[in-house]
Amino acid sequence: VQLQESGPGLVKPSQTLSLTCTVSGDSITTDLSFWSWIRQPPGKALEWMGFIAYSGATYFTPSLKSRSSISRDTARNQFTLRLSSVTLEDTAVYYCNFWSSGRDYWGQGTQVTVSS
Repeated sequence: VQLQESGPGLVKPSQTLSLTCTVSGDSITTDLSFWSWIRQPPGKALEWMGFIAYSGATYFTPSLKSRSSISRDTARNQFTLRLSSVTLEDTAVYYCNFWSSGRDYWGQGTQVTVSS
């Protein structure tokens, strides 16, 4: 399974960040699969943001829930994170991740910088 993040590397404060993960080697509708977004701000630990499950259901960490959404395009085998009202604290390397029954795959990560 391969995952590839794509999206703008620079976003202005108060704008909406949009990142897409393109998946190959498995389907995002595979039973019991979970497709997550995880980020790592500079000098800080990894932070799990949320996932979209094989069923299409989504779940987010409470601190980001009000600003986050994850959607999917099953035809293109992609899922997309949107994070609204970004601030400087949203600067991070963003990773997409696949987990299913012990299988765990990560994208290479993409740097997103929030700056005016």
